[in-house]
Amino acid sequence: MRRDPVELEIFKNLFHSIAEEMGAALRRTAFSPNIKERRDYSCALFEGTGEVIAMGEHMPVHLGSMPMSVRAAIAACEMGPGDVVMLNDPFRGGTHLPDITLVAPVYVSRGSPFSRLRAGSRPLRNANRPDFYVASRAHHADVGGTYAGSMGLCREIHQEGFRIPPVRLTRAGVMDRDVLALLLANVRTPEEREGDLGAQIAACHTGARRLTEVCARYGIDRVQRAAWELLAYSEELMRAFLMRVPTGTYRAEDFLDNDGIRDKPVKIAVTVSVGQGKLHGRVHARPIVTVDFTGTDPQVEGSVNAVEAITYSACFYVFRCLLVEDVPATAGVMRPIRVIAPQGTIVNARPPAAVAGGNVETSQRIVDVLLRALAQAIPNRIPAAASGTMNNLTIGGIDPRTGEPFAYYETIAGGMGARPTKPGVSGVHTHMTNSLNTPGEALEYAYPLRVRRYSLRRDSGGAGKHRGGDGIIREIEVLTDCEVTLLSDRRTSGPWGLAGGKAGLPGKASVIRHAGLIEEMPGKFSTRLRKGERIRIESPGGGGWG
Repeated sequence: MRRDPVELEIFKNLFHSIAEEMGAALRRTAFSPNIKERRDYSCALFEGTGEVIAMGEHMPVHLGSMPMSVRAAIAACEMGPGDVVMLNDPFRGGTHLPDITLVAPVYVSRGSPFSRLRAGSRPLRNANRPDFYVASRAHHADVGGTYAGSMGLCREIHQEGFRIPPVRLTRAGVMDRDVLALLLANVRTPEEREGDLGAQIAACHTGARRLTEVCARYGIDRVQRAAWELLAYSEELMRAFLMRVPTGTYRAEDFLDNDGIRDKPVKIAVTVSVGQGKLHGRVHARPIVTVDFTGTDPQVEGSVNAVEAITYSACFYVFRCLLVEDVPATAGVMRPIRVIAPQGTIVNARPPAAVAGGNVETSQRIVDVLLRALAQAIPNRIPAAASGTMNNLTIGGIDPRTGEPFAYYETIAGGMGARPTKPGVSGVHTHMTNSLNTPGEALEYAYPLRVRRYSLRRDSGGAGKHRGGDGIIREIEVLTDCEVTLLSDRRTSGPWGLAGGKAGLPGKASVIRHAGLIEEMPGKFSTRLRKGERIRIESPGGGGWG
């Protein structure tokens, strides 16, 4: 049957608007500033086999990897109406332990939509699978472990926090209080965690309800057919673009400063092979591009190991960015692309590797090395390196105002790399992070902290025909004794330039002790700050172009 382009566009926007509304519901009902202010969350829709059909404009590092979590939930749990499955296990589709994913089935044809199931009721089981799935993922500011904020310099995942395989959080619309109690007993801020999980459930309810309404209006067969057409359409658009990329083999490598345990650079290598696909019917029969990370260093002792879902997510992000904006962000985008991530390397670590920094730091370097390789093939489409780090700052202690523990987490923006036609943007979150800063007012209201300085780091962007964006200086004073942890990178060498552009300035970190003593710190550390002491982060500038 001939595709109706008008109908396809309508359903593309319907599905996308549902994912966006899920995100809005999550943001408005969340407890923690990290979610409601920084927007460290993502939501997506999936068809009945677990293929993603729509994503909100949320966190790239979440969105590209979330389908693996959904598949893990489907494989582990037979979900009925009203069920919600929770997981954060990085080795089963997760990213790192603070990112908790909730997956819910949507039953439309059975007449028992997830969002309208009466608590405690369950229809008779049959062979039918759910018509759709909805999922929400959010970064929780603490999930236990050795360090407040669950983002410390650990050597194995068991030190990083509470690891959750796919388990039911709600059954037939009723919360499983035993599962919830087990989780809350192992975190530092249980009330905040419970509130944020409730917000994620609300987001899933919203998505299920809206999908049910769309199916009631257009009919389930028509909606499902549109979902499958969107998958095929995305694939065709990606194939059409890749066939315009010059055939060849393009290699690049880049490095993390170290793993936080040993002072030794960690290499990420990639070979991008571009061939010519052959048309068989409406779509091509085989991948056009192979992205091969063979030659990357083995997994390391520190916490910068990335799991396979992260590497896949970074590849999804890079190739999605090369397409025009109106291409649906579905699973079809990656069908023409084969990703090879050798097991036991830093881009596909195996248990019990520590992985907290792989999600936030190694993901950025994977993007950098992919862009560096693709710059050889399509130089007029690729920007210079951005800051290349999320500058993950966690602060935890006892709030003197309440006598209760607190855990604060934020990422700090840097400079965007200059582009072939214009300079980079200053002070912006780039690539795998799409979050915002925590406003000083919100931070100071919620925590015993004070923002002493927040400004652009002038002239930190790399020089060139187009200059890289400047980084940021952020200085925070602690108003009680605290444990402070930083996971960051690009401290020994700055983000590279392209086409003759200069590198951006590397980042810096320092602690201002009592009596004004300034203590220079490495990119990855954990230390104790006394009341009145300050932590200062100076993020890297972006590379220049030309």
